[in-house]
Amino acid sequence: MAKPESPSEPFKRAVSVAVRSLAAEPELEVSFSSEPASLKGLKARLPSPHRNLSAADVALVRGTGDAYALRKAYHDEKVNSRFRPASPDGAAVFEAAEQARVEAIGSLAMKGVAANLASGLEQRLLNRGLGKARVKDEAPLADVLGLLVREALTGQKPPASVAGAVELWRPFIESKAGTDLGKLAGALRDQKAYAKLTRTMLNHLSLGDQSDSDKSSDEDAEGENPEGQEDDGEDSDTQQDGESATTESAADAEDGEQVETDAASEQSEDLSDTTEPEDGAKPNRNEAAFSHQDSWGYKIFTAEFDEEIAAADLCEAEELARLRSFLDQQLSSMQGVVSRLANKLQRLLMAQQNRHWEYDLEEGMLDASRLPRIIIDPMYPLSFKREKDTTFRDTCVTLLLDNSGSMRGRPIMVAAMCADILGRTLERVGVKTEILGFTTRAWKGGQAREKWLAAGKPPQPGRLNDLRHIVYKSADEPWRRAKRNLGLMMREGLLKENIDGEALTWAHNRIIARPEQRKIMMVISDGAPVDDSTLSVNAGNYLEQHLRRVIEEIETRSSVELTAIGIGHDVTRYYRKAVTIVDAEQLGGAMTEQLITLFAEDAAQGRRRGRRAA
Repeated sequence: MAKPESPSEPFKRAVSVAVRSLAAEPELEVSFSSEPASLKGLKARLPSPHRNLSAADVALVRGTGDAYALRKAYHDEKVNSRFRPASPDGAAVFEAAEQARVEAIGSLAMKGVAANLASGLEQRLLNRGLGKARVKDEAPLADVLGLLVREALTGQKPPASVAGAVELWRPFIESKAGTDLGKLAGALRDQKAYAKLTRTMLNHLSLGDQSDSDKSSDEDAEGENPEGQEDDGEDSDTQQDGESATTESAADAEDGEQVETDAASEQSEDLSDTTEPEDGAKPNRNEAAFSHQDSWGYKIFTAEFDEEIAAADLCEAEELARLRSFLDQQLSSMQGVVSRLANKLQRLLMAQQNRHWEYDLEEGMLDASRLPRIIIDPMYPLSFKREKDTTFRDTCVTLLLDNSGSMRGRPIMVAAMCADILGRTLERVGVKTEILGFTTRAWKGGQAREKWLAAGKPPQPGRLNDLRHIVYKSADEPWRRAKRNLGLMMREGLLKENIDGEALTWAHNRIIARPEQRKIMMVISDGAPVDDSTLSVNAGNYLEQHLRRVIEEIETRSSVELTAIGIGHDVTRYYRKAVTIVDAEQLGGAMTEQLITLFAEDAAQGRRRGRRAA
């Protein structure tokens, strides 16, 4: 007798047909999974509904399916890539505005689609915690602006459950870019014109790109004139002035970079060993802690108010226990996916530590596989074997977590859960693990800024905020003692601003002092370094430039293996070994796969060294 069909199966088939039809793409493969929803090429993965088909499940699946279908039908990724800003905040807002455009096309044409999109959108925003926002910092600008663009294009008000978050930002956005919002509807079906208007809106909101390369890309896009029409004289003069300025600044930057590269090459030659390391491994040497503020032109106005503090010292024991209990409840929802990957990592590491056999020896234990040879020639000498312990390099892994305000909500929760699972896994196989976090003690400067103001605001003060570097788990601390500390990330008010360059220096200096042979540092972040107090009185790329210098120093001169994961932010432009994920739910898999790749590479190198030695 055939097994009765699940009630959700007809619903899935109906949604699949509707998505392919709306996308006008019969080859689109629609699947349903508990993993994060995604759209890649001709594959769309939607949330898997429960058997009872609750109203919230139905709304989320239908809304996500319609949103992906409309993006497939009305979105050109080449145009999108050409105009999308490089800055993480600008890119997030740009993507939100583009998604609002494609959804508006469907909403205006079909009432049923409009209802699905509205329900799915509300459910997604509530899952991100937007309904609980009480101050601007708790309401991501990209989400709010997406709702305001949707309102401008379709006339639909934001859902009542998140209206409070929208009203926190509405006066600011409308005062700066209200006119731009009004113009978007006229370019609804022209993605290129719409993208240009969006870039103008971002400039008015101070979210446009600052780099010369991005400006020149914009000018190239504006300069395209397929119909052969000529620009008016005023626009032409403005463009020429901008191009000449861009050329001069680019030339200055190249000159500066050449000088820095030459100096770096000379220092590298002085520090290099005479013996070439095997398999591209970095040479072992006594490493000094990094402290490059002066030589790089990076300054700190005062470090008097900075703190390096244990997580347990930032929170009462009772509150920490409550926060850890909350984290444990959340762990149950994603334990399966990450645990499977963690077990895969554990099996790999255990395999590297297992003993193996040496064969064809003249003495030792008789090798049963050589019995036929012994029968034929009892005096044949190479018929024995011996157990040999595999050389497994002692390893220490540092997880450096961005504790900035933009990580608030689901991203920081997932980061804490993944750190929890990986920390336990690595400890089981004898790999030391350190878990660190970085943020600032205050928003927009703290006591450091007050001291600067009292000193008469000297120009170019450098970093102007109070750092807070948090030790959630030290490398030598047993997991059972440290696990409660990760609950601190759930605490309201902890996450503020991020100064990544100094955080990397701090974490690097801690791990190079360790005695282990192999050192791995993994950085998890969702954006470029941002500190309003520092950037308001220094160059706009002041913190980013310092971050690049620190990364280059670690990657080229340190024995520490550096890897990074960006959440919704392209970190590959900073780090050599990096991966970017779109959804925080993908973080567990990305962290584990990165570690698996690193350990697999090490095992392969060990096998090659063993074969050469034999």
